[in-house]
Amino acid sequence: MSCQEAAALPVRNEGTAGWLTPLELCVLGAIWGASFLFMRVAANDFGPAPLVEVRLGLGALVLLPFLWRARARFPARLWPKLALIGAINSAVPFLLFAWAAQRAPAGIGAIANAMTVLFTALVGFLFFGERIGTRRSVALVAGFAGVVVLASGKVAGMSVGAAAIAGASASLLYGLGINLVRRHLTGLPPAAVASATLGAAALLTAPFAIATWPSQPIALSAWLSAGMLGVLCTGIAFVMYYRLIGRIGASRASTVTYLVPLFGVGWAWWLLGEPVTWTMVLAGALILGSVAFSQARTR
Repeated sequence: MSCQEAAALPVRNEGTAGWLTPLELCVLGAIWGASFLFMRVAANDFGPAPLVEVRLGLGALVLLPFLWRARARFPARLWPKLALIGAINSAVPFLLFAWAAQRAPAGIGAIANAMTVLFTALVGFLFFGERIGTRRSVALVAGFAGVVVLASGKVAGMSVGAAAIAGASASLLYGLGINLVRRHLTGLPPAAVASATLGAAALLTAPFAIATWPSQPIALSAWLSAGMLGVLCTGIAFVMYYRLIGRIGASRASTVTYLVPLFGVGWAWWLLGEPVTWTMVLAGALILGSVAFSQARTR
């Protein structure tokens, strides 16, 4: 999931009660944190490509009314660009996270996902001429150190290095996708863009999903998890996020980044009994601390 696609949305005056925004941020963090739980439950039964196909398809359907309403703003010449961004920002990262969910606790992917903010800054600096500054440079070093710590750890005696690297790679693609959205799709309705890119990604993933669809029956728990992953964690969560951005702005809404790993680790510990290791705690502290440091502003 990417958290900063709609950075160009206009901000409406927030006249809502002060408690509503923190509550919505917590709910959104809990939903996106649960996505790693649902992937962990469903990935082994489905396999990465079939699970991602279900997720993309359901997410696109939930957001389809937004795309239909704005369909006149999506001419045919725009769709190749939407398909490319859909592959970079949805299909491949989702596949990497689903692959990681087969091999490591849900918390590993949730922690690695927090690198998205730092990778967005790095990609902007390397390829789009954005300034990065000393603060973000230091944050990037600390964040990479967190990924190294995470990849070096073991859970229940098993190495989680490959899963951590897959999660970090997915976050790097999110960072690239966010920069592409900012530069090529700004001005379009974000929820409609999300539906279009998710739908295009679903079409691109479909051949791989069909080729690897499991021959054995899929457990009901896996189907329910896949459904929640697509409808709740992708479709409904995107709508919630865009509403938050419209009300409080992208910068404040992006603070949900800090909550996703906490909920991801917490859900997995509570509902799946997955251990929380000191390596995960240290890596999470390094990555989240670096993200907080990178976003802090001098008064």
